[in-house]
Amino acid sequence: MELVSKKRLHLVSGRANLPLAEEIADALGVQLGDANPGVFANGELHCRFNESVRGTDVFIIQSHTANDTMSLNDALMEQLIMVDAAQRASAKRITVVCPFYGYARQDRKSEGREPITAKLVANMFKVAGASRIISVDLHSGQIQGFFDGPVDHLTAMPVLCDYMAGLGDDLVVVSPDAGRVKVAERYANQLSADLAIVHKRRVKGAKNTVEARDVVGEVDGRTCVLIDDMIDTGGTIVAAAEQLMDHGATSVYVACTHGVFSGPAIDRLKNSVIAKVVTTNTLPLPPEKQIDKIEVLSVAGIIADAIDAVFEDTSVSEIFGGANQS
Repeated sequence: MELVSKKRLHLVSGRANLPLAEEIADALGVQLGDANPGVFANGELHCRFNESVRGTDVFIIQSHTANDTMSLNDALMEQLIMVDAAQRASAKRITVVCPFYGYARQDRKSEGREPITAKLVANMFKVAGASRIISVDLHSGQIQGFFDGPVDHLTAMPVLCDYMAGLGDDLVVVSPDAGRVKVAERYANQLSADLAIVHKRRVKGAKNTVEARDVVGEVDGRTCVLIDDMIDTGGTIVAAAEQLMDHGATSVYVACTHGVFSGPAIDRLKNSVIAKVVTTNTLPLPPEKQIDKIEVLSVAGIIADAIDAVFEDTSVSEIFGGANQS
């Protein structure tokens, strides 16, 4: 008797960002499986796959974020539980798909007696049974080394660059701080645009407190695009935009991958000098945060291409021409 091995892809999602998962499934031309995630009366999370995953390539999608029914920690725990369930159900390979990787900003010790929680999250996924991680625009590249296995680091740059290319020829890509210069430089090279930097200083010991100081580069009379991986409370971006306008910029746009928009962010953006904030759907944007200044682009196609490449054992970096590695 001759046995013919047949690869099977099984795609499931947690509850944190279901619309994105459904878009990814449509792009792949597969049905989104049901892991039946739920909550017991005492708050404990639970799941049970509806169909057999024995011998399958399982991809578990979950953005680490809060929504109306769960906290960020619930979202993270739900994905871990789904990984464990798949592993115990004899899945051949389990890939964790985190469009937004939680705790990514806790990637080093900036002061004494602090944790490195981004590493802890990676450890938890490995212990749960994950073979691989796919994520989009990690806060820092070294997080790829925190997981003991392959990490596919995707970038939303193709989607955001397509939008920015329509803003005119006299464009200046601006880094909101010195730490994001390399990222801004990649965008500037892709768009054949000039580069500028807003120098800022964080207030030591005060979370989410930033002082914008000066602008390095020629922005007078030009359209500026501030590039960042995420916008949280909006303090950094709004202060940087004000600096650019004070230095003569005609208009300021903002492009980011992850629109966290927590706390006072929406009010700050609404009342700011920023013309438009362009973000992606790695995180869901609830109705109360949908304002005219915010435009959401989809990264479902990029993630679907990466999942297909992993499943078919082909190159992920070729999707981006290697730009996701720099």
